[in-house]
Amino acid sequence: MKITIGGALLAVLSASNNSFSTEAFTPLALQQQNGASLSRFNAGLSNRKRVGAPAPIFSTTEDIDAKTAPNVRRPRPPYIPGEIPDPDYVRIFDTTLRDGEQSPGATLTSQEKLEIARMLAKLGVDIIEAGFPIASPDDFAAVKQIADTVGNEVFDDGYVPVICGLSRANPKDIERAWDAVKGAKRPRIHTFIATSKIHMETKLNKTPDEVVEIAVNAVTFAKSLGCNDIEFSPEDAGRSDPEFLYKILSAVIEAGATTLNIPDTTGWNMPWEFGNLINLLRANVKGAEKVVFSTHCQNDLGLATANSLAGAKNGARQLECTINGIGERAGNASLEEIVMSLALKGDTQFEGSPGTGKLYTAINPVHITSTSKMVSEYTGMICQPHKAIVGANAFQHESGIHQDGMIKNKSTYEIMTPESIGLMRGDAQSGAGIVLGKHSGRNAVSTRLKELGYDLEPDKLNAVFARFKEVAEKRKGGLEDEDLEALVIDQAGVINMMWRLTGLQVSTGMSGIPTATVKMMGPDMVERFVASTGTGPVDAVYKAIDQIVGVSVELENYSLSAVNEGIEALAVTRVSVSPKEGGPNDVPSIHSQNGVYKNRKFSGSGSDTDIITSSARAYVSALNKLLSWNARRSMQAVEDEMKADGNSGIGDAMPAEPVAVSEV
Repeated sequence: MKITIGGALLAVLSASNNSFSTEAFTPLALQQQNGASLSRFNAGLSNRKRVGAPAPIFSTTEDIDAKTAPNVRRPRPPYIPGEIPDPDYVRIFDTTLRDGEQSPGATLTSQEKLEIARMLAKLGVDIIEAGFPIASPDDFAAVKQIADTVGNEVFDDGYVPVICGLSRANPKDIERAWDAVKGAKRPRIHTFIATSKIHMETKLNKTPDEVVEIAVNAVTFAKSLGCNDIEFSPEDAGRSDPEFLYKILSAVIEAGATTLNIPDTTGWNMPWEFGNLINLLRANVKGAEKVVFSTHCQNDLGLATANSLAGAKNGARQLECTINGIGERAGNASLEEIVMSLALKGDTQFEGSPGTGKLYTAINPVHITSTSKMVSEYTGMICQPHKAIVGANAFQHESGIHQDGMIKNKSTYEIMTPESIGLMRGDAQSGAGIVLGKHSGRNAVSTRLKELGYDLEPDKLNAVFARFKEVAEKRKGGLEDEDLEALVIDQAGVINMMWRLTGLQVSTGMSGIPTATVKMMGPDMVERFVASTGTGPVDAVYKAIDQIVGVSVELENYSLSAVNEGIEALAVTRVSVSPKEGGPNDVPSIHSQNGVYKNRKFSGSGSDTDIITSSARAYVSALNKLLSWNARRSMQAVEDEMKADGNSGIGDAMPAEPVAVSEV
């Protein structure tokens, strides 16, 4: 397979006053408007470059400004808590870093959260829910870091995202959330309490009147801290009595809430049910005109996006969602699905909605692919191939009839272009026919990665390029796109690297005991090695790694796949681990909804032409995430203790026990 270099990264957004041309997303429109529509960028859109930061460089063969076009977006109305000056504007509230991270195995380190938050700002989301600060010291530190950095990084057009922290409806949670987000230019507290009969009776053990009192006290306390942007959610609103919702929502508005989020927590509602609920609430809640109504829809019946859009049609002007739709159980409404639905249909299919019925967002969809890939890599949650918008097959055509239509006119089977979400089509752009192999340079690899949606930081690009060279030396012919993506996934954990695999030897077969000798470089830059036996070669390797690193974990999931066909195919291994309860690496945190302490799961990926090496790299990646998370938590705990004690010593800290392994 040939890999081409070059190609146009077309940001197919256009604007004319308050209308948003959906034609710009179709291949036919791209052919017809190749010059005309792009010339309107500066007239209708504002530059999204961050103040003081260089604009990303994109490859292009079109007669456009490559440094400006991908970084423009539609202007949004001024941000005012509780009010949106333009009734057609829909705020996008991203909760990938909070609800999305609650997916089993999706634990993120603080650095990974920061990078995702920066990517969300680049995408242009209005609100970033950065986490649940009370869950653990590391969660608090991560939210605070995002608030203090991303929450203060202002783009040229004045855009800066709101940074939100989640809290239960009690003073301790709320104060912790406020301490985490108050450093942002636009901080928000999001507090919640359950309102459905089953939740109030069985989970809360509270009467409806007690729940109202708790909710009002929570909002009042948040306001007393100095927060003027307060979001309130009646958990499980989709199964709550509407009359009770009128009562509690009216009360929290009076107490100072500025956004009312209506969650379909269990994914129970049909779109017409949920849309009608939003309509009823807007009509019957006292003070409804003083707040912004929001939706938060789970995907248990596969209707999260449909329910969110139904909410928008009935007056909700904030939609909560996650990248790739990740989240609890079956996940959340997918940001990319909501954004592209409004981009394509916002002008025509929302008649009767408040305002003119021409709904729009300020998201720049050209960054969807790169954001999706980053979230997928860091969480270890790979999108199913047929996932709308960002799945591997979303723009693939195998049927002969479809291929014939695509050859004649791409509009026959594509309602948007892959370029519109930042995905380059490949050979169709330049036809340069450059094969990436062992003689390829860094620029060639970097350019192709950008075309595939990976805009890597220099240190990550260096790590990927080093692995590319290692693999290319072993391969006959060039590396395919799938191989490159596997190498990016393999290096996703480089920012958390504490231990590095430097040597591996395995002996196994039908007779004899599988034995592995593993050599690793630790944080102290000393190489250690251990030999261990196991039930199989991978088990022996994992036991040896455990001895060197000094961890006690359970292997929750293990999967191995080939990225393409042939004996030289790269193997990709994905694992998830969780610390054993009561062990030295125990990392409990509070679940935001049920309040239960449970150990987090940590995922890792690795790739190599050798399946044993691939498995080892994946396991080390997961352990590095666990150890980094633990180290950050320990540092935060020490800092908190020092602040409480008013001293600067090391307290009662004890030296760690030495690991019984050999040094090289």
